Amino acid sequence: MTLPPWEYLFRAFSSANFPDLFWPVSIAALVLLVVQVILYNVRTRQLHRYEPLVAMQEWLLWTGIVTFSLLLVMALFVWYFFFVAITIVLGIAAYGWIRFIRFPPLIAAYNAQLRRARFFSEARYKHPEATIRSRRSRRRR
Repeated sequence: MTLPPWEYLFRAFSSANFPDLFWPVSIAALVLLVVQVILYNVRTRQLHRYEPLVAMQEWLLWTGIVTFSLLLVMALFVWYFFFVAITIVLGIAAYGWIRFIRFPPLIAAYNAQLRRARFFSEARYKHPEATIRSRRSRRRR
């Protein structure tokens, strides 16, 4: 580093200006893009019955596609490092907001709904003879 840190923000993000950072960021963006798509496919198949978890995976997928694709485009078309840094910070912030702020209340509400449904289902069939028809109902037929 021969310049002050703020001077690097308005330099082109290329392998000549950022030899230690350009290729790791570019390769990581490509690998994370592929991992995000694979993770989405695997997790949605596993969680297809749980709507809030599938919705969260979809939000994470689109956040990953946007963030990592933008990083690849910025590396390919040599944007200023300022935009690359802002994209990384906003992508991480969006991931954190989705995972820790937006979806936990929805998942908690869905879990409460499942608990209520399970309780009423168990209460309905709690008595052992609840599933056996009585003789009166058989005679009527």
